[in-house]
Amino acid sequence: MLRLLHIENIAVIERADILFEDGFNVMTGETGAGKSIVIDAISAILGERAYRDMIRTGMEKAAVRAVFDRVPELSWFAENEIPYEDEITVQREIYLDGKNVCRVNGLPVSVGVLKKLGLQLINIHGQHDSAALFDENYHLSFLDGYACDEALLADYAEKYRSVQELKREIDRLAMDEGEKLRRMETLKYQIDEIIRADLKAGEDESLESRRRLLQNAEKLSDGLRDAAQGLDGDDDSEGAAALLAQAERALGKIAKFDDSLAQLHDTVADLMYQAQDAAEQLRDKIYTLSYSEDELEQIEGRLDLIFRLRRKYGATCEEILQYLEQAKAELEEIEFADERMEQLKGKLKTAENAAWDAAKTLRAARKEASVGLTERVLKELSDLDMKNVRFSCEFTETELSPIGADAVAFYMSANLGEALKPLNKVASGGELARIMLALKNVLAQRDCVPTLIFDEVDTGVSGRAAQHVAEKLKSVSENKQVLCVTHLPQLAALADTHFLIEKSERGGRTFTAVTPLDFEGRKRELARIIGGANITETTLQSAAEMLQ
Repeated sequence: MLRLLHIENIAVIERADILFEDGFNVMTGETGAGKSIVIDAISAILGERAYRDMIRTGMEKAAVRAVFDRVPELSWFAENEIPYEDEITVQREIYLDGKNVCRVNGLPVSVGVLKKLGLQLINIHGQHDSAALFDENYHLSFLDGYACDEALLADYAEKYRSVQELKREIDRLAMDEGEKLRRMETLKYQIDEIIRADLKAGEDESLESRRRLLQNAEKLSDGLRDAAQGLDGDDDSEGAAALLAQAERALGKIAKFDDSLAQLHDTVADLMYQAQDAAEQLRDKIYTLSYSEDELEQIEGRLDLIFRLRRKYGATCEEILQYLEQAKAELEEIEFADERMEQLKGKLKTAENAAWDAAKTLRAARKEASVGLTERVLKELSDLDMKNVRFSCEFTETELSPIGADAVAFYMSANLGEALKPLNKVASGGELARIMLALKNVLAQRDCVPTLIFDEVDTGVSGRAAQHVAEKLKSVSENKQVLCVTHLPQLAALADTHFLIEKSERGGRTFTAVTPLDFEGRKRELARIIGGANITETTLQSAAEMLQ
């Protein structure tokens, strides 16, 4: 349940804390007082889009924080590595630069991840949802929401995906003969060019390394000779190895007279052996060092060839060789395209048959579910003072599509003796609001979302119908937490908790406050709704009677 909503710097609401209760929560107020801002704040905390325009003028950021209690152990927590708690705090900050910061129990989450959580905590129904009833493209989603056979939908979706993949592969192979010949010639040329180059994996790196050595061979040779001379010496001077040998011999003669010189003798001996070993390695290196201008020229030519191939087929020899294998595979595919095409067409026919079978199974389940949906909706509409209404789900077979091979349209007759006609042809605004409420109530009973929000669903409803809508929402609130924004006194009178949203001005700025009402406050607010600005004893008495 939504327990606390904290709003900060959103539009005309500078700061507000709203404590919602179980049952039926109603928000009323003058048009433009800020009721929709509260719904926008809740939408933001559910991961819906939030705009910079929401931020109060002169402020750098807006913030919303919501506390939910009795949260079920949703799989969302494990999927997003958030420790489960039955009470969670959701925060969202919206900045002028467009940045959004979202947290659940203090841990950062993305807006998309927050939205997945929000869908499982609150269901918002606004006036725009009623408009979906006018669009028959949405009717199938209402029916599937009631049928809720995830296994059949997933089975069909997988088979439809197989059909689409086969069609894409067939389209890729379906080129005309001229295009096919041109592509084959190109591939043959590319394959031949790479094969003639006789590349080896890593060859470019080893050649570049060898080229660097040859380009600096003279410097390398001079350096090696100088180093060797420093160790071995020459005709004019002794080298380091010989001098260390002298030092070692001298220390060896006197070490027996002074024990403290033994370690020093060992150190010098190690240095002598290392110097002799290094000198030997240098001599071997000089002996094996060989280079020629011809070799450098050959390497330059080879690297030039590799460079030209790299420009066409890949950044390294490995990538060029990978391209070679791909080109061979594509050439083989084109050469045997006719055979492959026949195989794919056979597979496509089988896949389409399987998809049609799944679509028909799905249609049968939908038709069966439509009977239950119709009965439930008619029961709800009867409770909403639409006793003579007839309602049905009409099916039309379509081609295979991502959601099946069905189009579904809701038909109704609101009056006795009138034929069933498409909903968008016969339903008035008030009837449409009640039909949507009936559908929402039926669907809500099949999901686990604990909180329902109805934002001015009473549009176009008045009189006795309004009383029935109020009683229906009150009935829904016995099993769900219901939040309702309304202009109807019938709805407000049945609230368990009533909030007044009112706007004021001070210091040249507009402020909106959200205040929970006691009995007297509710009586005055109901009187205002009934009689407008002119509140009389009669309207106050009428309001008191409604509350009692």
